Amino acid sequence: MTGPTPGAPERRAVQAMFDRIAPRYDLLNRLLSAGVDRRWRRACVDELGFQVPSRVLDVCTGTGDLLMEFLRRDPEHRGVGVDLSREMMRRGAAKLAQAGYAKRCRLGAADAERLPFADASFDGVMVAFGIRNVGDPERALREIRRVLRVGARVVVLEFAMPTGALGALYRFYFSRVLPRVGGLVSGNSDAYRYLPDSVERFAAPPTFVALMERAGLTRLRWRPLTGGIAYIYRGERGPDVESRGLRAEPMFVPTDAE
Repeated sequence: MTGPTPGAPERRAVQAMFDRIAPRYDLLNRLLSAGVDRRWRRACVDELGFQVPSRVLDVCTGTGDLLMEFLRRDPEHRGVGVDLSREMMRRGAAKLAQAGYAKRCRLGAADAERLPFADASFDGVMVAFGIRNVGDPERALREIRRVLRVGARVVVLEFAMPTGALGALYRFYFSRVLPRVGGLVSGNSDAYRYLPDSVERFAAPPTFVALMERAGLTRLRWRPLTGGIAYIYRGERGPDVESRGLRAEPMFVPTDAE
């Protein structure tokens, strides 16, 4: 049994991998991140800057944690989640129903590179820990821009490799501890070897921001979370005119932020 190719993930391999690990996915997220992933998702939704009521698309929704965080913010919010893995979404649907959100959202199987929605369908788009599992991230970002209304935001939350002493410690944990614990709990060691390998091969933050610019997104911002273990990237759909000379700048990070 093998997983996707890190850095060039195949659609069917990604789908099969997440179908296999779905039963233990939420447990391992909490365990392996010590619960920090919940704070990261809250920060991701904060960056949307949504107006009430809003309709948001959650790409690579998985078991729906990010979508739930958005729906929790206001009873008028509506959401759609898409993913390749039906097993992940099956568990997400159960969680959303249990939380009382089922009437305000829907889940469906879809490829991030070919979103089945009309232009300007959403007031915001979110992607958490999914863009590195897409075979062609730029194509996915172009699709995300297409389904956004003009002036609306996309927010991407993704892992990165920190530098310095923290980076050395994190690499040891990521390459030695995480695959063993993840494999033991999930019964799928390939998936938790793929995770650190895929992060190592994913675009560095400035490179990813440049990719967002090439996809036609504007007003680009980015900032690190938890010492650079993860990053939040934000962009907007501007008017449909050619943009030149855009420059991405780090977000201002208050002293009391992560």
